[in-house]
Amino acid sequence: MTVRSGRTVRDLRRENRTAVLRRLYFDGPLSRFSLGPVTGLSSGSVSNVVAELVAEGLVEEAGSVDSAGGRPRTLLRIRPDSGYMIGVDVGETRIRVELFDLALTELARVERPLESDGPRRTDRYDVGVVVGHLREGIAEVLDLAGIETDRLLGVGVGVPGIVAGTPEDGAVVHGQTIGWDAVPLERLLRASVRLPESVPYYIDNGAKTLGQAEMWFGAGRGADNAVVVLFGSGVGACVVTDDTRSGRAVEWGHLTVRVRGRRCRCGARGCLEAYAGAEALVERWVEAGGEPPAGADEETALTAMLAGAYPSPADGGAAPEPDATALAVLEETAEYLGAGFSDLINLFQPERILVGGWAGIQLGVRFLDAVRAHATAYALAYPAARVRVALGTLGPDAVTVGAALLPLADFFARGGRGAEADPEEPVPAWRSTLRERAVH
Repeated sequence: MTVRSGRTVRDLRRENRTAVLRRLYFDGPLSRFSLGPVTGLSSGSVSNVVAELVAEGLVEEAGSVDSAGGRPRTLLRIRPDSGYMIGVDVGETRIRVELFDLALTELARVERPLESDGPRRTDRYDVGVVVGHLREGIAEVLDLAGIETDRLLGVGVGVPGIVAGTPEDGAVVHGQTIGWDAVPLERLLRASVRLPESVPYYIDNGAKTLGQAEMWFGAGRGADNAVVVLFGSGVGACVVTDDTRSGRAVEWGHLTVRVRGRRCRCGARGCLEAYAGAEALVERWVEAGGEPPAGADEETALTAMLAGAYPSPADGGAAPEPDATALAVLEETAEYLGAGFSDLINLFQPERILVGGWAGIQLGVRFLDAVRAHATAYALAYPAARVRVALGTLGPDAVTVGAALLPLADFFARGGRGAEADPEEPVPAWRSTLRERAVH
């Protein structure tokens, strides 16, 4: 049956379920009475949708709250064990795989370092090695938590680079800085990872998954327009506007900040990443005479650089003199980043610019003050006066959390049904077990 708007009754039913699930997820627990105003649905529609969701084991009762002069109202919430998501961060120094329930409680985690045995830095991103880490990591987190594969809503993967899609291969990754040229990652994962064909993969740029996490649960919550910056070995950004509510990854790190400047790992010259990424930061420190600890990896070297530039006071004494070389490199980097932020401010006029990623977390508030000052100086006065520059709040797990949100967002958009489910089909067997335990 088709209604006047062109949508079918099935479409309306799915939209009503989506509205209830989203409000319970972000604002719950809520009563049936409270769900009406926040979803715009009638009390009858709310009752029908809630009855379905409870019967399917997706929603459960969560206590009660007093009402004004009447019977206590029963509170409802999404049932955490009614589905699971895997989030993967294919980072620049390690691969992290995490398993979450619907409440985003971490149930299991596996990390694999990315190490190079060859002469080139990009050797650590050997496609076969990365796919092997994902195959083993996904199997391991499911085994650690004792979760059956048919209970997975999907696997979200955050990767460096541009992600495009093809009918033949699904998600294809163009990661120029890591030596990936049109890598059919989704097809490779489907051929390698032992998951049912019905379990979907959601592969996207890591800056976008970071942005999704910060906008849903972190420092971006409540903002209509924001830019979330991923600051790791390289730099990237996710732009969230009214037109792109799920965010759009932009290759901000390859904005040219200096004509005929330093060679970037993408091959071009003068990119922001060639000056402001953690890898470039450490390289410039060494070139200026800095001495990282012998055999230190990138993260350890950056920690040593920061400790030298911003030394902590000894117990009961004054702080030692800062390492002038490290401090000079960081101050120059703050100006490059500030100039890069000013471009984001002028182009998108965001309410907030949020900094995440492992290097961003390490650099912290002290360094961000200088970046903020330079951004204000380089940007147009009107948008610069209205933007807040701050650190993200979700820490080093933000990319994996955001990757896990990709299947969750799609699950909600489908009204809480599986990727290939038909609303008229019976509830899956494992959900029937949940339904038997659900509170009515």
